[in-house]
Amino acid sequence: MDQILSNYVGYDLFSRSLDDLPKLPKLVVNTINQYSFCLAEKDNEFKNSLLRSDVLLPDGVGIVAAIRLQSGQKIKKISGSNLHIHLLNKLNKEYGSCFYLGSSEKTLKKIKAKLAIEFPHVRVGFYSPPFKPAFSETDNNRMIIEVNQFKPDVLFVGMTAPKQEKWAVAHREKLDTKIIGSIGAVFDFYAETMNRPSNFWINMGFEWFGRLINEPKRMWKRYLYYGPVFLFTLIKYKIKYKPVLSH
Repeated sequence: MDQILSNYVGYDLFSRSLDDLPKLPKLVVNTINQYSFCLAEKDNEFKNSLLRSDVLLPDGVGIVAAIRLQSGQKIKKISGSNLHIHLLNKLNKEYGSCFYLGSSEKTLKKIKAKLAIEFPHVRVGFYSPPFKPAFSETDNNRMIIEVNQFKPDVLFVGMTAPKQEKWAVAHREKLDTKIIGSIGAVFDFYAETMNRPSNFWINMGFEWFGRLINEPKRMWKRYLYYGPVFLFTLIKYKIKYKPVLSH
């Protein structure tokens, strides 16, 4: 890739416009934030999945701050929502197709109905896999079949981290699609089954605070526990690593 990547302790983070996504026969795009970074520190399979991504987006102010502390480079946060809308706009212009894998049948139907209004030229398919901690071989095969029968230009995976990233990377070669994007909660945000914080919080860099207020029971550990853990790790790596900028 000819664009500059911002390297943070081994992770090459994409730091250009989404218009500059690399042109590969098949592209796996994942995101990383302070929560997933901390999970990956304790889960080698997850860490390897992030490292094997073709594109890794800096989806969080914590990661953006870490890059600046480590190398002095200023980069912008690129969220799963940014990726989602960017690809939908592109597909709508090209009369392309996308497939949503994850979430509930109810949420997926709401997504499809909303897309019909906002992106009428996009052909849409979806499948809701079983809700369980780990998928069986039968589950995985069924998901692959559902995707490949539709043959989407873009596959959106929404199973939450770290399950979605592991699944996308593990099955990439079996999936008949051009782009695989793990976007998690974006399914619920777009379907409006979950409230995303307002633009005020997002533009201020406090989307995490808005999510904590909206969902305190589900989000408290992610931000109030893993926030300090991430800060400690950030300082540890600042001492351990010298700034690296890869081309």
